[in-house]
Amino acid sequence: MASDIRVKICGLREARHVAAAAEAGAGYLGFNFFEKSPRYVNIQQACDLAVEVPMGVAKVALVVNADDAALDAIVEGVPLDMLQLHGTESVERVAEVRARYGLPVMKALGVADEGDLAALDAYGQVADQLLVDAKPPKDAVLPGGNGVAFDWRLIANRRWMAPWMLAGGLTPDNVAEAVRLTGARQVDVSSGVEIAAGVKDDDLIASFVRAAQGDAR
Repeated sequence: MASDIRVKICGLREARHVAAAAEAGAGYLGFNFFEKSPRYVNIQQACDLAVEVPMGVAKVALVVNADDAALDAIVEGVPLDMLQLHGTESVERVAEVRARYGLPVMKALGVADEGDLAALDAYGQVADQLLVDAKPPKDAVLPGGNGVAFDWRLIANRRWMAPWMLAGGLTPDNVAEAVRLTGARQVDVSSGVEIAAGVKDDDLIASFVRAAQGDAR
């Protein structure tokens, strides 16, 4: 059984899906502040959603190359537990953000081949967590949430200085296999629990959490 697997449902935009994710047993809920994303929420929307999140479930802000002014507004306007940096932020920028805001920082990094793994070692020394994601396709507008996976064998049972979370193309149908192949203890999903871009589905959310945690019911 994998009931200790922690699940992050990212890109939430509606209160009913926040409730569904929390009820299903998700450990993290993510709010997307990247304006080009179909999952984008503004500060007021995110605040309204965040106040509905039960105690003990981490509220995560996803940002892409955000400057201090943007981060100041988000942190001041939304009750958060973690910042997720999903752009091309440098190791130095990750350390800077972590020091400035006093919040745990998760750094997302794309993996396509063996050559991408060295960056995980470097960022693992400054980030509180790593999000090991699939590299976006070359023509992709979004840095994540593209529904593509990478060869999970590349990171099978690897460890870094920071805890890590697996992302990229995960669905209720493949997450159990992904956990088995990689040894991941945390998984992240966005498009894999949607019926259309940016539109979550309660049943898919519940199915994903059950599958990730080894519950076949």
